[in-house]
Amino acid sequence: MRSMTGFAEKTFNSPDLRVKIFIKTLNHRFFDWVYKGSGIGQLENQLRAACQKKVLRGRVEIYLQLDFLSPESWIFSVNQPLLAKIVSEMKSLSKKVELPFSLTLEQFFQVPQLVSVSQKELSRKEKSFILSAFEKTLEEITCQREKEGREIARQLSRHLSSIKKSLAEIERIFQKQPEELKTKLERKLRDLNHNNLSKERLSEEVAYLMQRFDLAEEINRLKIHLMGFSELIKPEAGESVGKKLDFLAQEMSREANTLNSKAQDLSIIRHCLKIKNEIESIRQQVQNLE
Repeated sequence: MRSMTGFAEKTFNSPDLRVKIFIKTLNHRFFDWVYKGSGIGQLENQLRAACQKKVLRGRVEIYLQLDFLSPESWIFSVNQPLLAKIVSEMKSLSKKVELPFSLTLEQFFQVPQLVSVSQKELSRKEKSFILSAFEKTLEEITCQREKEGREIARQLSRHLSSIKKSLAEIERIFQKQPEELKTKLERKLRDLNHNNLSKERLSEEVAYLMQRFDLAEEINRLKIHLMGFSELIKPEAGESVGKKLDFLAQEMSREANTLNSKAQDLSIIRHCLKIKNEIESIRQQVQNLE
């Protein structure tokens, strides 16, 4: 289980090339790739493919800076025809105005399109070096995400444990309710002078009220969701579980709300509120899981 957030910054050097790589991953519903930095052409597709093997979901922001250390990596060229035309025109103008003509080196470089300095196309060796550097940086991000994922799993386990305790208390209280409800109903009927009510009629009234406020179905469904949730956060699950956990958290929230609305006992309502608070914490945390 992995978190979707991480950050890594590393620098790699070869005799001809320095590569600085910044990788930041953030929450996102899908895989979202954002590349900035030096132009690397089709190599970007290879970096993206390598990233998708490690990052299944989340926004990935990449900044890559290349510094070419060897003069052989650069192309310096002078537009000879343009230079010849400039010199010719300036000499002609010099004769007309009878003023000397001169062109300094600084002026020479300021003429548009006269001088160009460009980077040579990346060699296969340089591409391999950049890809290797990127994968090493990505490995650091993956370790961070896994470490944070394990911590989130521990927090989720604590929330689940708290929910299970509250749910056990709700079930214990609920199992006592039929007898308590019968006693309360008898007392109320006596107060209203309905002493002639038969035991069968009394049992029917109790059964009707228990059916109306029956919590067994919600309790059982919540138990099933808790079991499924616990299975998914186990270390051996070995899959992207963020979306599944988010769905289960929504289902648990729905059952907790129904449980709370049907509950008549104040103690049960208090435990329902505890459960709802724990589930809300769970929902916030699973948003950060891949």
